[in-house]
Amino acid sequence: MMTSSSRRLEGKVAMITGAASGIGECTAKLFAENGAKVVIADIQDQLGQKLCETIGSSNSIYVHCDVTNEEDVKNAVDIAVSTYGKLDIMFCNAGISDPNKQRIIDNEKTDFERVIGINVTGVFLSMKHAARVMVPAKSGSIISTASVSSNVGGAASHAYCASKHAVNGLTKNLAVELGQFGIRVNCLSPYAMVTPLATSFVGLEAEALENVVNMLGNLKGVTLKTDDVAKAALFLVSDEAKYISGQNLFIDGGFSIVNPSFNMFKYPEEGV
Repeated sequence: MMTSSSRRLEGKVAMITGAASGIGECTAKLFAENGAKVVIADIQDQLGQKLCETIGSSNSIYVHCDVTNEEDVKNAVDIAVSTYGKLDIMFCNAGISDPNKQRIIDNEKTDFERVIGINVTGVFLSMKHAARVMVPAKSGSIISTASVSSNVGGAASHAYCASKHAVNGLTKNLAVELGQFGIRVNCLSPYAMVTPLATSFVGLEAEALENVVNMLGNLKGVTLKTDDVAKAALFLVSDEAKYISGQNLFIDGGFSIVNPSFNMFKYPEEGV
C-alpha cells in the first residue's frame, strides 16, 4: 500500500471518459491507487460498474456518458462535482476507429463522421464542461488521448488520423485560453498496443498483434502496455508536471520520428 505522502493524486478528483476498458480502465485504477476519487464515464455499463467494484465504491462512481451527447457530458461533470465537491482532472480518453479500409474511395461518410463525432466532438465537449467548473476554481488539469497518428500519416485510417490531429490542435488552443486560470492542458500520443480498439481494428488476437507491433516499432526489447500510458497520464496530471501545458507527449519509442526507409544505422548481430 502506498502511504498518503507517496500518493501523487491525494485529495484530487478525476473524471475519465472511456474508462471502462483499455487505457481508461488502467488509468482509473492507477489514479485511484494514487489517492484520487475517480468518476468512470462510459457507455459500457456492465464493465464500468465492475470496474467501480474493483476500485471500491468509496473511491469511484460510474456514470453512463455518451461523449457525443452534450447533456450526458454536462451531467457527468455535474455528478462529479456534486459527489466529490470539485473536479481537478479531466481525462478525455473515449475514442473509436472505423473499419480498416486503406483506400479513401472505399471509406463511408457515416463511418468518418462517427469517428469525428466521438474522437473530436467528444473531446471538445469534455474539455468544455471541465473548463466550466475548473475556470471558477482557477486550477485543474485536462488531458486527452491522441496517438502517433496525431503527427504521422499511414499508421491508421483517414478518419482516425484526422481526429487525432484535431485532438492535438484542440489541446494547444485550449492551453492558450486556460493558462490564465492556472489550468494545464496536454495530450498523450501512444504507439500501438493491445487494447479492445486495436485488436478490433487490426483483426488480430493480443499475442499476434503484439508481435506485429514489436516488429514495426523502433525501440526493440520493450513492449508498450496500457500501464505505460496510464503512468504517463499520471505524470501529466500530477504536481510533478505543474509547468507543463500545451504539450503532446509521445509514448512511442521513437516511432514517430523515424523514417524506416532510410535504414541508416545497422549493426551486425554480434560485435557491436
